[in-house]
Amino acid sequence: MGVTRCRGTTFRWGERTYVMGVINVSPDSFSGDGLAGVDAALTQAQRFVAEGVDMLDIGGESTRPGSALISIDEELKRVIPVLERLAGEVSLPLSIDTYKLDVARQALDAGAQMINDIWGLRQEPRLAELAAERGVPIILMSNQRDKPRRHIVPVVLSDLKRSIDLALDAGVPWDNIIIDPGVGFGKTLEQNLELVRRLDELKVLGRPILLGTSRKSMIGLVLDLPPEQRLEGTAASTAIGIAKGADIVRVHDVREMMRVCRMSDAIVRSTGG
Repeated sequence: MGVTRCRGTTFRWGERTYVMGVINVSPDSFSGDGLAGVDAALTQAQRFVAEGVDMLDIGGESTRPGSALISIDEELKRVIPVLERLAGEVSLPLSIDTYKLDVARQALDAGAQMINDIWGLRQEPRLAELAAERGVPIILMSNQRDKPRRHIVPVVLSDLKRSIDLALDAGVPWDNIIIDPGVGFGKTLEQNLELVRRLDELKVLGRPILLGTSRKSMIGLVLDLPPEQRLEGTAASTAIGIAKGADIVRVHDVREMMRVCRMSDAIVRSTGG
């Protein structure tokens, strides 16, 4: 899979699992961790950095099912001041979690160095052109919220292959493409569990895999617990995901998941701890 470079950081895929910390600046986050204001975001970011996080993902619009869409202006109002502050005080790569071209462009101007597109270029193909122009990595997710499917793994594989081809055609370098199966996005409980169980089948696409199970509803459904009590379920799904080939895990609880990753890597990748 080679390496991906972002803001002075070199991600050497396969050597260890990288951790992406979630910075939600939306008041209606599904996980209950929405932050109000720049200072709160900076405090959380600094804590994540101290806990060993590898990159930060900043999002201003909730992606929980049924959440209300917000305007571009509102999303910019939420994320740009946070990105500007973090870019000046945090040395790690910053990702903008958006599928809107104007938001992504201004976020990159404000200090983001990565685009995280939950629609995998289906809503806005021009995000690939922007990523190519700016020379930044792009995360492409498989999202079935607009059209649920029955046989999930073949659909996700086909969807991600299409997204990869779109990115390549737009000039995004192969090494700057990251894929995400989209756990929780238009999938049933059974399909989400199946995706984690069969995650290794996505390796045929040849790109690093980001897995985001943190506090997701599938954990709540299995354990009958609210988001703030899904730590153990997140740890289990993260460890199994790493065993099945995850290269990045997107999490809300950095300290605990860093430990899960380190232990899993010691077993799966023979890192020796």
